[in-house]
Amino acid sequence: MVELETAVGTETRRHREDLEMLDIRVAKRFSNAERDFLLRAECVCEPGITILFGASGAGKTTLLDCVAGLATPDAGRIAVGERIFFDGERGVNCAVQRRGVGYVFQDLALFPHLSAAENIGYGLGGQERKKRTDAILESFGITHLRARKPREISGGERQRVALARALVIDPCVLLLDEPLAALDAPTKSKMIDDLRAWNQAHGIPIIYVTHSREEVFALGERVLVLEEGKIVAQGTPHEVMTAPRQESVARLAGFENVLDALVVAVLEYRGTMRCRIAGSKVELETPLVRVGPGPVSSAFLRVGIGAGDILLATIQPQGLSARNVLPGRVLSLEQRDMIVVARVDCGVEMTVHLTLAARDVLEVQPGKEVWLVVKTHSCHVMAGDAPDEKG
Repeated sequence: MVELETAVGTETRRHREDLEMLDIRVAKRFSNAERDFLLRAECVCEPGITILFGASGAGKTTLLDCVAGLATPDAGRIAVGERIFFDGERGVNCAVQRRGVGYVFQDLALFPHLSAAENIGYGLGGQERKKRTDAILESFGITHLRARKPREISGGERQRVALARALVIDPCVLLLDEPLAALDAPTKSKMIDDLRAWNQAHGIPIIYVTHSREEVFALGERVLVLEEGKIVAQGTPHEVMTAPRQESVARLAGFENVLDALVVAVLEYRGTMRCRIAGSKVELETPLVRVGPGPVSSAFLRVGIGAGDILLATIQPQGLSARNVLPGRVLSLEQRDMIVVARVDCGVEMTVHLTLAARDVLEVQPGKEVWLVVKTHSCHVMAGDAPDEKG
């Protein structure tokens, strides 16, 4: 049995229960020949969409399974308002079918031998089945799929049927495990609109698992970042994704360049500081940010810069407001769909994203001398450890 620390006070919890929030405090350990994994997560999900973000293997699906009752925690408590799903101390473990949780699985888990209508109404009984099924088929605009089997409809239509099945039971919590991962952009956009509209009308806690930065901003009101079984960051999409405080979160959020650095000068009069990148003589001017308990000067930290936030010039720029202009040489180019990924050596290796047009017009190619332009506020400062200086 794994002990779980309680961080939520009784008074606060009572207030959250009145608002029908989802209160999760769980610990669960897995052990096998390959790894020993401990999920230890505490969070409160308000009515609305909470994004659960993290790398594969972080424990996202396990956390959802604990809420749904498909996995049993070793310790902790899960409740929606006054409805207790699980309480390790009191020996409460509510059955899956009594929790009222809607769940859309990664693989959808539609019954292949049942029609769309039969799949949607599977969890209902009596006279309510046809009434509710008809209503949600109409609201989702999929009445024409009523008699079709899953193999007879498109991927996007199967996703809509799976979502309708999760919602038709009028759940008190909705769990969505990467429901849009396999969809094309137009279908994904329509599904997001449907989900947002349903959420506005019902206002229940929704946990939405995704790897997509775009979905975080399109849907999320709050973001939880799970890493190796622990919640390492939480806040609004803007707070977590555009100003990450940990390197792991920065990489998940799409910061391709994460660099160890040492503060060499504090420029309080203009709200910035100069940081020397480890192993080089390259210096960057960044926002003045305190990242630890000690003095800012001589602090070790990390600087995250998105590849799309760096401008590339083929002649030396002058008269710019940007404070960081770094000369360098192109090491390689790689086209990924409509983006060209350039690796540039400017004393440290940097990754830069270019459009196809920019590559062609500027005649960028390996070996070409270039200048990288980085605005001060495109440098996101995070806590770091003392790096091994090599230069």
